[in-house]
Amino acid sequence: MRLDQHDNKAAAQPDQKKKRLFMCLLIVPLVLFDQLTKVWAVQALEGGKRIVLLPGILELTYVQNCGAAFGILQNARIFFLLITVAALAVIGYCLVRIPDGKKYRPMRLCLYLIAAGAVGNLIDRLFLSYVRDFIYFSLIDFPVFNVADIFITCATFVLLLLSLFYYREEEDFTFLTGDKKKDRGDLHG
Repeated sequence: MRLDQHDNKAAAQPDQKKKRLFMCLLIVPLVLFDQLTKVWAVQALEGGKRIVLLPGILELTYVQNCGAAFGILQNARIFFLLITVAALAVIGYCLVRIPDGKKYRPMRLCLYLIAAGAVGNLIDRLFLSYVRDFIYFSLIDFPVFNVADIFITCATFVLLLLSLFYYREEEDFTFLTGDKKKDRGDLHG
């Protein structure tokens, strides 16, 4: 490696760290928004109150969910805490490994949204032993959910679409293998 390449790499390191710190700080307002909507829901909807937004389609109603989606695995708090911590560790690993550049911005954004949703629901489980849900699609009798669930579901769906249609090359996921040569595209040494 030439000296000027080494200097450029060293200069880029602080910029990359600043970018990643900035992007991590994007999670904070998302988690805060989720938590504030949950606090509002508890205050506005306690005692079984309902707010109909679109009659027969969408309403707000407060539910304490001790399980997962569709009410499965009720009272499995420790299991959910462990799964969430593991998921956040995997997301953190991916975020550290994802190459910089425009191509990976959508993936990075999806992972930040999933992490924000996971943290939002983790806070509920840690401090309340249940998750506060309040959004209900009555048209299809969909389980009651919250803002964190929206972050997770929408970002996961977009990530799936990206994986199917945008990140289609074998090299698009080599950053996950830990092979630095492949990550840089330097396959010959």
